[in-house]
Amino acid sequence: MIGKKKGTRAAPHRRNADATRKGILASARRAFARAGYDGVGVREIAQGAGVTAMLVNRYFGSKERLFAEVVAEVIATPSILTRENIASPTLGRDIAAALVERTGNGAIPLDGFLIMLNSLSNKRAAKIERALIEVHHQKSITAALTGELAPQRAALVLSLIAGFQVMRQMIGVSALAEADPRTLLRILRPVFQQLVEGEQALGQLGKGPAYVQRVPRQAS
Repeated sequence: MIGKKKGTRAAPHRRNADATRKGILASARRAFARAGYDGVGVREIAQGAGVTAMLVNRYFGSKERLFAEVVAEVIATPSILTRENIASPTLGRDIAAALVERTGNGAIPLDGFLIMLNSLSNKRAAKIERALIEVHHQKSITAALTGELAPQRAALVLSLIAGFQVMRQMIGVSALAEADPRTLLRILRPVFQQLVEGEQALGQLGKGPAYVQRVPRQAS
């Protein structure tokens, strides 16, 4: 009898395992984006992937660990804070342009933003998101900045991006949702550029058009 060669079935098994893992992650990403951490259970995620809840736990251990992997996957494939934008000499302008484009009429909200927004009420989910954001987005932006207070300026860039998405795309504030994109870019570009360039940009803005007027003090 001729013996079977060892290892002939290993490769198909690995491919199936990878496909199952990816399917679970894709289902979880859709579910968390739609309903947030608290709004979805392991069974629903399993059903979306065509597997059992037991298999989901076998691959990821827990819902919390699955959530962390989904967030990490989303952060690793950014649409606004791309590697190209981070490395660009016109970082502020490029972030503004990407942000306005991604929140325009008919644009679908980004999965990462929806997952963050819909999961904020859960402390464990917020802790996971905070840790991953600080390790990835904030760290990469901070490294691209020069001058003082770089970590704080990087965090403000992230805050402006998230706040703009909420007000324009989710709430639909008319002054933003109905504005001409060129108008929004005219305002946003110098704001982001000031945060990117720090004190250098403050001097340049002082010579150009004033976007923010000082409020005169009231007489006492």
